[in-house]
Amino acid sequence: MIDLFTTSKVKLLIPKYTHFIKEEILPIEMKLLDVSNRKVHENLLLQLREKAKQSGLWAPHLPEAEGGLGLDLVEFAQVSEVLGTTPFGHYSFNCQAPDIGNMELLHSYASEQIKSSYLSPLQTGKIRSCFSMTEPDHAGSNPKNLSTSAVKEGDHYIINGHKWFTSSADGASFAIVMAITNPEAESPYERASMIVVPTDIPGFEMIRNIPIMGEEGAGYVSHAEIKYKNCKVPLSNLIHKEGQGFMLAQQRLGPGRIHHCMRWIGIAERALDLMCQRAISRKISSKEVLADKQIIQNWIAESRTEIHSARLMVLHAADKIEKHGSQAARVEISSIKYYVANVLQQVLDRAIQVHGALGITDDIILSWWYRHERGARIYDGPDEVHKSVIARAVLKEYQTKSR
Repeated sequence: MIDLFTTSKVKLLIPKYTHFIKEEILPIEMKLLDVSNRKVHENLLLQLREKAKQSGLWAPHLPEAEGGLGLDLVEFAQVSEVLGTTPFGHYSFNCQAPDIGNMELLHSYASEQIKSSYLSPLQTGKIRSCFSMTEPDHAGSNPKNLSTSAVKEGDHYIINGHKWFTSSADGASFAIVMAITNPEAESPYERASMIVVPTDIPGFEMIRNIPIMGEEGAGYVSHAEIKYKNCKVPLSNLIHKEGQGFMLAQQRLGPGRIHHCMRWIGIAERALDLMCQRAISRKISSKEVLADKQIIQNWIAESRTEIHSARLMVLHAADKIEKHGSQAARVEISSIKYYVANVLQQVLDRAIQVHGALGITDDIILSWWYRHERGARIYDGPDEVHKSVIARAVLKEYQTKSR
């Protein structure tokens, strides 16, 4: 942990979360990864959540008045790293994506009616949600190009569109849908809105869970393709104001990228731990183990340094968001998004290589992360977009000085 960013509250909480993961989650982690028996999988998750509530560690991101621990973004980031060391850490404590982003969005911008009907049960873990923005017919890197529409008809919206990679839609109670409500708006950034759509209404059609490198998953561990066919929802299901969808998306994405990056650092720490354990225990001759080889030592050194650097970058970005807002920290946010995603991929790849044939099997967790986290360099903006944001900001300073 980094003392520069650590508070007394975090110092007390980190050992408690670490203990819970070690005692409650890791012993059943491989069972949880098996979604073929959905009933067993979901029962195990439910039991974990009940234990998490009893532990007094539930919903660290929520205000204390709403049943959480009241951590700020920098504090939660450090907890998020610990929870990220297992795929089910965040879920156990009800601070997993996409629900955490939806909670933050509804908390800040939803009406009291929406908060009562959707936010409250989401915060207590009674229901799950999903976020429906990306469309298969348009490049996700440019969300201005949306085809999903929400047309007013009396006191309702009629929603039609085709979405995919709506994560965790399988079993979710509602979706937050980004749709065009103001197609004639002069600015392309003022044409879309966000609307709450219950998943049990006519016209909500979940086509499939999309296979990720051959694994389609189920429930929370899934990414769905969805069609909205004349879905009819009240105008009161609008979040904030019409035409503010892009603003809301940006508000959601800033903290969301902190959540993702610290989770990836947790994964990378676990992968490094597994790599080191393998290196010191795997004999390659009667006198040598893998750790004796300089190339293995190089990989461990590089991984250790990269993870440490990534952590400092993310906590610095979180601190800037906390003090000055997401807009002021946009360069830092883009920097951590592509940098940490690449660190994650590199560390996972090294850990798999050190494990040899075992590393590519499902006997250990590395192959599962390798499949599911390759998307880290794509979702929430691909590497190339974030690098472009950084480069434009840097060049703008030079262009200003040269005038």
